Amino acid sequence: MLQFINVSKRYPGGGDALKNVSFDIKQGEMAFLTGHSGAGKSTLLKLIALLERSTQGQVMLDNQNVGRLSKRLVPYTRRKIGMIFQDHRLLHDQTVFDNVALPLIIAGFNHHEIKRRVRAALDKVGLLGKEQRYPITLSGGEQQRIGIARAVVNRPPMILADEPTGNLDPALSEEIMQLFVQFNQVGVTVLIASHDIGLIQQMGYRTLQLSQGELVQAHG
Repeated sequence: MLQFINVSKRYPGGGDALKNVSFDIKQGEMAFLTGHSGAGKSTLLKLIALLERSTQGQVMLDNQNVGRLSKRLVPYTRRKIGMIFQDHRLLHDQTVFDNVALPLIIAGFNHHEIKRRVRAALDKVGLLGKEQRYPITLSGGEQQRIGIARAVVNRPPMILADEPTGNLDPALSEEIMQLFVQFNQVGVTVLIASHDIGLIQQMGYRTLQLSQGELVQAHG
């Protein structure tokens, strides 16, 4: 499903964020990406989500070199990916329902299908009944769940999460991780960047470790 072949990313004037990184993740696999702050975790996820392009090497998604895609095709490829951010990136002047519905509206779904899918996604993350609330009135853990519902509402085959438990206490962090396990159990490929080593070890999934932009360890 996903393959990095000798991938490097250099920012102008900022040195190498990634250096010669190679690994692959199979369809339906769940894995963690770890490393110190600034190790290159966010950059790696951005390359997969086409928010950045690699300087060298190939990022292959479903046997397609995403680095070579034309701008016109980028939105269609992004629909294969649900992206979850540490800072939620919610629209605070919109209701929970409208936040989750956004990817479906962009993709052109009809009103009936949008309503059905949004309710199903909110039900999965335990927020059914809060559709008309505004994100600011909900807790940090609930806001992260809105972000997860929005990422999975159009049923992408792959979920990327960048420090999804970074601002949460240990109990909430575990709850959020169990949501990812549930998505993985129905065949969704999941890659999570996290610096919470204790939680990652407890989960027992494959781990890719970055250090100063290089892949130094892959185990599990």
